[in-house]
Amino acid sequence: MLTTSNIAKSLLKFTIIVMCIQMSYGQESKTILTKDGKIHYKTIGVGQPILIINGGPGFSSEGFADIAKELSSFGYTAILYDQRGTGNSTLSTVDSSTITLNLMIQDIEFIRRDFGVAHWIVFGHSFGGMLANYYAAHYPDKVKAMIHSSSGGLDLHLIENAQANLHARLSPQEVDSLSFWRTKNRANGTAYNRRKFSEYLASAYVYDKKHIPVVSQRLMQGDMRLNRLVWNAMFNINFDCKENLKSFNKPVLILQGKQDVIPESLALTAQKVFSNSSVFFLEECGHYGWLDQKEEYLSHIKSFLLQIS
Repeated sequence: MLTTSNIAKSLLKFTIIVMCIQMSYGQESKTILTKDGKIHYKTIGVGQPILIINGGPGFSSEGFADIAKELSSFGYTAILYDQRGTGNSTLSTVDSSTITLNLMIQDIEFIRRDFGVAHWIVFGHSFGGMLANYYAAHYPDKVKAMIHSSSGGLDLHLIENAQANLHARLSPQEVDSLSFWRTKNRANGTAYNRRKFSEYLASAYVYDKKHIPVVSQRLMQGDMRLNRLVWNAMFNINFDCKENLKSFNKPVLILQGKQDVIPESLALTAQKVFSNSSVFFLEECGHYGWLDQKEEYLSHIKSFLLQIS
């Protein structure tokens, strides 16, 4: 029979378990105040720092908690942060004056200084890889090494054939369905229409279709206004880091799925630009290596980290 005393004991036991789990990962959350808002970040684990720059743009870091825990299990401090205007990182005004790449890498520098390290390893996934490149181009001495995970590249080449690359990962029927729900969603962005569109879009990003629900849920979390502001900011500066990064000689790991929506040419271009880089293409793998080929994906990262430690 449940009594008030038993319930209290159970709640205390649950709280202790949660605290132990958090302590085992060494979790800590911090907020940095800036002149136009605040930047929120959290750390998981203990050891050398690895900054995780998530994809998007316009998405919080929420979907990268699992990869952060995996990286921390290798004996590192994984740092997750919400890019400006996303998640718990808020802005007083969200427009073209507050959404620029220079301000975005300034935020990264705020975090590094607050964390108190001279340099760190930078992990960038998808758009996060593009932002990592821009950061490394401006602060090369602050980057110990980089991990490119299905990176969007060193310039705007990704945009040239984006829709064709996306459709190439779908069957003709899926392309028709995607187009149908895109139109429905644009005309009336109800939760149902957006979910259906996200489901068909997610299908292009994974090799194993069992991962569609988790990717679809992630896609629904994006702020499309922020997404457009960031891309506009990149177009405005003609985003291209190739020339500035030719002299970057720190170790770079490039990982990409063979069935990724990101073309292989972007990874091969990065390999040519980075003088101290290695590239691996994962078979039967889409845009998220830690979903489709988790063991091989993490094995490459672990080996890379051991080499640079």
